[in-house]
Amino acid sequence: MIILAFFFLLRPGEYSDSESHDSDPFRLCDVQLFIGDRRLDLFSDSDALLLQSRFASLTFTTQKNGIEGEVIGLACSGDPYVCPVKSIVRRVLYLRNHGAPPTTPLARLFGTSRRVTSSFITSTIRDAVAFLGPQIGFLPSDVSARSLRASGATALLLGQVDSD
Repeated sequence: MIILAFFFLLRPGEYSDSESHDSDPFRLCDVQLFIGDRRLDLFSDSDALLLQSRFASLTFTTQKNGIEGEVIGLACSGDPYVCPVKSIVRRVLYLRNHGAPPTTPLARLFGTSRRVTSSFITSTIRDAVAFLGPQIGFLPSDVSARSLRASGATALLLGQVDSD
């Protein structure tokens, strides 16, 4: 979920699984996967075919971007792990293998009482920063789940990606 938040510039309520009224998480039915022009069927296409996806998109429904029905899509990053497409495919396969209905939040976990909440994401990021140490230039207290959206936007700016 951290990878999705970073690449898609998501707010914590859009990529976590919380019972909060401020939360409008993306759901399985908000995902589209593609190989070229072919849109894949998340529920009937094989795992092997889904793993070949080269483009993924999320449809904004009730999220805070203010444009219901807007679709944001991204292609593969080239990295086998830190890739928005591969990350979405892994979530789709996990949810599908657990029989999740289309309205299931992408961050839903099965077989545990734990939830992927914004506080859980904050804790995970802070643990990673503490592990990497002060040489990275900031402290665990400097980051939170909200940092992912700003970090992704900063990466786009530094990469000189067109703001449109």
